[in-house]
Amino acid sequence: MGLTKQYLRYVPSAVFGLIGSQKGNIVFVTLRGEKGRYVAVPACEHVFIWDLRKGEKILILQGLKQEVTCLCPSPDGLHLAVGYEDGSIRIFSLLSGEGNVTFNGHKAAITSLKYDQLGGRLASGSKDTDTIVWDVINESGLYRLQGHKDAVTQALFLREKNLLVTSGKDTMVKWWDLDTQHCFKTMVGHRTEVWGLVLVSEEKRLITGSADSELRAWDIAYLQEMEDLEEPEPKKSRGSSPGTQDTSGPEDGTPETDETPEDRILRCRKAGSIMREGRDRVVNLAVDKTGRILACHGTDSVLEVFCILSKAEVQKKMDKKMKKARKKAKLTSSKGEEEDLEVNVKMTLQDEIQRVTNIKTSAKIKSFDLIHSPQGELKAVFLLQNNLVESYSLSPSAPAPQPVRTSRITLGAHRSDVRTLSFSSDNIAILSAAADSVKIWNRATLQCIRTMTCEYALCSFFVPGDRQVVIGTKTGKLQLYDLASGTLLQTIDAHDGALWSLSLSPDQRGFVTGGADKSVKFWDFELVKDENSTQKRLSVKQTRTLQLDEDVLCVSYSPNQKLLAVSLLDCTVKIFYVDTLKFFLSLYGHKLPVICMDISHDGALIATGSADRNVKIWGLDFGDCHKSLFAHDDSVMCLRFVPRSHLFFTAGKDRKIKQWDADKFEHIQTLEGHHQEIWCLAVSPSGDYVVSSSHDRSLRLWERTRELLILEEEREMQREAEYEESVAKEDQPVVPGETQGDNYFTGKKTIETVKAAERIMEAVELYREETAKMKEHKAICKAAGKEVPLPINPILMAYGNISPSAYVLEIFKGIKSSELEESLLVLPFSYVPDVLTLFNEFIQLGSNIELLCRCLFFLLRIHFGQITSNQMLVPVIEKLKETTISKVSQVRTF
Repeated sequence: MGLTKQYLRYVPSAVFGLIGSQKGNIVFVTLRGEKGRYVAVPACEHVFIWDLRKGEKILILQGLKQEVTCLCPSPDGLHLAVGYEDGSIRIFSLLSGEGNVTFNGHKAAITSLKYDQLGGRLASGSKDTDTIVWDVINESGLYRLQGHKDAVTQALFLREKNLLVTSGKDTMVKWWDLDTQHCFKTMVGHRTEVWGLVLVSEEKRLITGSADSELRAWDIAYLQEMEDLEEPEPKKSRGSSPGTQDTSGPEDGTPETDETPEDRILRCRKAGSIMREGRDRVVNLAVDKTGRILACHGTDSVLEVFCILSKAEVQKKMDKKMKKARKKAKLTSSKGEEEDLEVNVKMTLQDEIQRVTNIKTSAKIKSFDLIHSPQGELKAVFLLQNNLVESYSLSPSAPAPQPVRTSRITLGAHRSDVRTLSFSSDNIAILSAAADSVKIWNRATLQCIRTMTCEYALCSFFVPGDRQVVIGTKTGKLQLYDLASGTLLQTIDAHDGALWSLSLSPDQRGFVTGGADKSVKFWDFELVKDENSTQKRLSVKQTRTLQLDEDVLCVSYSPNQKLLAVSLLDCTVKIFYVDTLKFFLSLYGHKLPVICMDISHDGALIATGSADRNVKIWGLDFGDCHKSLFAHDDSVMCLRFVPRSHLFFTAGKDRKIKQWDADKFEHIQTLEGHHQEIWCLAVSPSGDYVVSSSHDRSLRLWERTRELLILEEEREMQREAEYEESVAKEDQPVVPGETQGDNYFTGKKTIETVKAAERIMEAVELYREETAKMKEHKAICKAAGKEVPLPINPILMAYGNISPSAYVLEIFKGIKSSELEESLLVLPFSYVPDVLTLFNEFIQLGSNIELLCRCLFFLLRIHFGQITSNQMLVPVIEKLKETTISKVSQVRTF
C-alpha cells in the first residue's frame, strides 16, 4: 500500500456573537431559588441561560445538531423541556445542565410544549399536525392525538379536569378528553389560523388570537358542574346554561344545530371580542401564572398588556356604571323611566378585560415571557429580532402604569448579519463587521473587547501591526479605525458604488480595492500629522486606478506581488501585471459571476468560487483549468487557502463549510453547524483556526486538532450518517390490521430504536445458542459419566458470569424507556415466542415487574392475532396470565 497524504481534522470549538436565535421562545427560569432574574434563550442548537441583572451567560445547555424551536420550564422550576427542528424533545436538568431524557415522536419541528399543573405530563404540538402527551416520570409516550390538518400552534392542560385544548393553523380549536384520548369538541368559530390561546377566569373563559386584530373570548360551561347545581334560572350574563345552544360555530352567531355527544362535557359560547391596536396577526398570546395579566404582540415592536379583573372589581365597576346611569336618568327623565334604565345597564367584555398599557421595545418582538413578582410588579422579558434581549417592569395596579426598561443584553453580539471577518497577524484577535458596527473579539476568551460604529461593512482587514483596521462599505467608503482608542481616524469616498473587495499587498505597504463603479484602485499607507496631537497618525492615499468594463466583485494579489486577479460581473477572472497594469490572462468557464477567490501561498494556483455552485482550480502560469469541482448545493460565498499549503476552505449558502485539497482535487471534510446561509469565513495566519459567520447570527470558531483524518474512514462515516438519515425517513412500521400512515403510538423509528431491536435479537439468539450448548453439555457429561468443564461465553463473562436468560433481561433494562415500544414494534415475530417464555420466567422470579408487564402487554397488543392463532403459545400465555396477576397484585400491596 502506497503512502497516503495525511490531513488534520478541524472540529467545532465555540459558538459566540449570539444572544438568542429567532426560531424559539424566551422563558423565565428559576435558578438558585431566584425567580425573575434568569432567562433561557434558544441559541441555534444550544440553550443559553442569561443573568438579566449582570448581563452574563451563566449556563449553556448543550443540544443536539438540530436547531431549538421551543422551550418550556417545568412547574417545579428544576427542568427545562426543549423542542428541536427535527421533532425531538430533550428535558434538561437546570441544576446539572445535562439532558437526561429524550423523546422522539414527531416528524417535524416542535411548535408548542406545555407541562400539566404537577409537571408529570408534557404535551407537545408539532408542524406534523400531531399532539403527543408524554409521561415525564416514566420517560415514555402516553398517546398521540391526531385531528388537526395543519401545524399545532398551542396546547394547554386544564388544571381541574383531565382535558387538553389545542389550536392549529387549520383555524380549529380542539378539545380532547384524555381519559378516552378522543376529540369531543371542535370549535370552528375562526376564519383564519389560530396562533395562540390562553385560559383565564378560573378556566371558565378561553381567549384566542388569530390572524386579525381581534382577540376572541369564549365562555366555557362545564355541564357536570351545572348538573350539580339546582335548576338554574335564566341569566342575563353571557355564561352558558343548559338551555343555551353552543355558538362556537361560525362567527356570524349561527348556533351549531345538533345536540351531539360533545355537549356532554362542556359548552363553549362566544362572549365577545377585544380589539387590539395592531392590525397584523397575533404572534404570541400569553397569560402570567396568576391568570390576571394577559399580553399579546404581533409582528411589530409593541406588546399590548390587558388586566383580567376579579369578580369584586367587576362588581365595583358595574356599581359605578349604575350610579352614572342613575345620575343621567335624574337629569333627563322621571323616576319610572329611571328604573327601566337601571335594568338596561349591561356588562360588556371590556368591563371584565381592561387594557393596561403598551410596552414599546427597541426592535420587532420575536417572543416574550411574563412573571409576577411578590411585590405586585409585572416583569416582561423580550427576545427581539435583532439579536437582543430586553426586560421591562411595570405596576399594573398604578393609575397610569408606565413600563420601565430594567435591563438589556447587547454587548456580545451584532444587531445584524456579520458580512466580513478577519484575523490579526498574531492569531489572537478576530474582527467582525456588520451593517452598523465593527467588533474586535479575543479568540481565546471569545469576549468582545472593542465595539465601533460603522456603515454597512462588506470587507475588512487588519493593518500590519494590528493597531488599526480598514473597512470597506456598501456606499463605497473606506473607513480607517484605531483599535486602542476605538475611534474612526479617516473616511474616504473610494468608489461610487459598493466597495466589494479589499486585498492587502504582500509587501504590507498598501492595498487594493475593487468596487461596483467598474474600477480597481491602489492605495498606500502613509503617516500624516494629526491636527489634535503632536504625533503622526496613519492615513491612506490613492496612487493608481485601473478602469474596467464590468463591475468588480473580488480582487486578490499574488504572493510575489507581480499579479493581480480581478473577478468581474461578466463571469470571468482577469489577471493583470501589477507594475504596468497590462492584461495577462483571462480565466473563463463559470456560468455565473465569481464571488470569491484566493491565490495559494506559492502563487502556483488560484481557486475561484462562483454563484453557479462550482469551484474551479486554475494554474497561474498559463491560466489552464486544472479541475472544476461541484462544491456546494447553493452559491459559494467565500473561499480561503490555508496558509503554507494547497488546502482551501469554501463556505456556501447551503450552510456547510468544506475543506478541499487543490493538488489531489479531493474533498477532505465538511464542517456542519450553521443553520442558515454562511456569508463569510476567515482562516488564521497559522492555519490552526477558522471563524465563520452566518444568517443565523452566530459566529463559529473551528480549531485544527492533532487527530489524523483518513479519507476512506471519513467517507465511511458519511455513508453511515446517510444510512441513519434514510432509516429515520423510511416508512414507520405498521401494526397488523392498521393501514400505512395510521400511527397511534407515540414513538417513531430512529436509528437508536433499530439498534435496540438488534440488541434484543442478538440477546435472544445468544440465549438460544447457550441453551442448545447446555443440552449438548449435559449429554456429553452423561455419556462420559463425569463432569466436563463448560466453556463460558465471553459476553456473559463480561456481565459478571450471568445466565443467558439474565443477559436478555439486562438488555431489556438497558433500553431507554422512551424507545422501548418502538424497539419492540420493529422486533420480528420469530423472536416473540422466546421472549414471552423468558418473560414468564422473569415474572415468576418477581424482578422488574413493571418493565416486564409494559413489554408483555405491548407485544400482546401488536401481535394479538398471531399469538392467539399459535397453538404452541397457548400454554405460555396461560402461565403468564397466572403469574402476572399474582405478582402484580403482590407489587400493589407493597
